[in-house]
Amino acid sequence: MNARDTALDPGFGERWTRAMITAFVAEADRLGELDRLAGDGDFGRNLTSAFGRVSQEVAAADPTTYAAWLTCVSRGFLGTGGTSGPLFGMFFRELARCADGDEPTVAELGQGLAAGLATVQRYGKAEVGHKTMVDALAPAVDALTSSGGSLRDAAEAADEGARSTAEIIARRGRASYVGEASRGVLDPGAVAMAMVLALAADAAG
Repeated sequence: MNARDTALDPGFGERWTRAMITAFVAEADRLGELDRLAGDGDFGRNLTSAFGRVSQEVAAADPTTYAAWLTCVSRGFLGTGGTSGPLFGMFFRELARCADGDEPTVAELGQGLAAGLATVQRYGKAEVGHKTMVDALAPAVDALTSSGGSLRDAAEAADEGARSTAEIIARRGRASYVGEASRGVLDPGAVAMAMVLALAADAAG
């Protein structure tokens, strides 16, 4: 059987979720500062709120499968305001739906990421080059859905995509309101998406 069709090790969904809770709470101020430089500055606060809700969802649901863990993440974001909260919530909802078994395969995660990208673009109306999370997510999807692509490949592609946003003038989201002032600033949504992929790769081992 192709390695991409073998389920990831038991506990992947839990490891990924718990790593996201820890990492995003720790990085909320930094991401909020990026948002302040080119937007309205509420992204860090919204992340803290979202992952606080994720922790509450986990405590209430006592999840045991990947789908259940990622559903907790999705619900945490869907209950959060701001522009990005609902978009991340719908993104994670698509990821929660991608696995047939208790844990996803790499191929299923690729399908989930692709579905999440399609949903984000449908509702957010963003394309690559608009200085949004799509600049990190789209190359990650390409990397993971290509022949032999791994989660580490996807994480590296997302990181490169996020870094590219520093030289882009925002065309979507709150940063688009400030025009040239957004140049030189990393997009916080893209940075957050790159973190999501990096933490997934770490959780997969």
